[in-house]
Order: sequence, then C-alpha cells, then structure tokens
Amino acid sequence: MQKILVWDWPVRLGHWLMVGGFIVAWLTGDSETFRLVHVIAGATVFAVATFRLPWGFIGSRYARFVDFVRGPGAVKEYATGLLKLEPAHHVGHNPAGGWAIVLLLGLGILTGVSGWAIYNDIGGHLLEELHEGLAATMLTVVFIHIAGVASGSLLHGENLVRAMVNGRKQGLPEAAIRSARPLAGSILLVWVAVAGWLIVS
Repeated sequence: MQKILVWDWPVRLGHWLMVGGFIVAWLTGDSETFRLVHVIAGATVFAVATFRLPWGFIGSRYARFVDFVRGPGAVKEYATGLLKLEPAHHVGHNPAGGWAIVLLLGLGILTGVSGWAIYNDIGGHLLEELHEGLAATMLTVVFIHIAGVASGSLLHGENLVRAMVNGRKQGLPEAAIRSARPLAGSILLVWVAVAGWLIVS
C-alpha cells in the first residue's frame, strides 16, 4: 500500500466549491443585504451538482457512480464494521459515503432550482418553505458526512480531508487513476462561472 492518485480535479474542485458555496449560502440565507451573494453561492452549488451528474458516468474510475453506489447490504456491512471500529478500507468512496454524495447532489440541485424560482418570484411562500427545508436537510447530510469523514480518517489512519486536496489515498499502485483530468477541471470552473452568470442575469 502506498499513496496513489485517486481523486481527479473535477471531484476535488467540485467538492470544495460545494463546501464554500453551501457555507456562504447558509450564512446569507436570511439577509436581504447579501441576497445576491446568497444567490451566487447557491448557483455555485447547483452548477457543481449538475456537472457532477454526467461526470459520475464519464469521469475517472473513482468518480463514477458505478464505483461507489452500492445496495443496502453493502451499506449495512460497512456501517456494522464502523460500529465495531473495523470498517473496510475502500480506495474510493465507501458505500455509506457514496449514498451521502448522491443525497448531497440531489439536494443541491433541488435546493438550487427552488432558490432560482424564488429569486424570480415564482412559487410564493410554500416554495420558500420547501427551499428552507431542503437546505436544512442538506445541512443534516453534511454533518453526517463530516462525521463519516472524521471517523474514517481516525480508524484508517488516513487524512481524508487532505486526500480531497491532493487527490491521494492509500492503495495499491495498480489501483491509481492515470490522470487527474485537469482539462475537465477547467471546464467545471467555466461551467460554474457561466451558470452563475445565467442565474443572476
């Protein structure tokens, strides 16, 4: 086992853009003064989530849904190992973390769509309540995800936060991805900028 390249640029950039976008959107959610900042932050989360969907099919090995979306049995098995403080090591996302990612992407898109509608005076009070409920649900999943990352880091002796920065995790050399896909990372950044401009214009 050694440090190998696991996370490509779109996965890493998308992760931290969603983190920053969600934090800013949450902090500015009740502010009229920073309403535009809130919209841009929400648009960032939405843009990353919509980019991540096709990337989950055409991206590098560990970015693909087929690599980490598993059935209830696999999730239960991983959770049981976690409770015993002996979780199975996965080079990519573990089964529980995989479903957290799917939930965050879905919630990011739904929250973004409802926010766009509110920004354009569509839907009224009921849609505002739905938007806030989706954001609160997303926050709950975020906390669960953070707890999973913290426990995984401690139990595996591997800094998963650092891995999402440099792209490297423990694994066999033959399990590494061949490229970090920098061009796709650049396309993601362009898409985030374009989506933000389209939403606020």
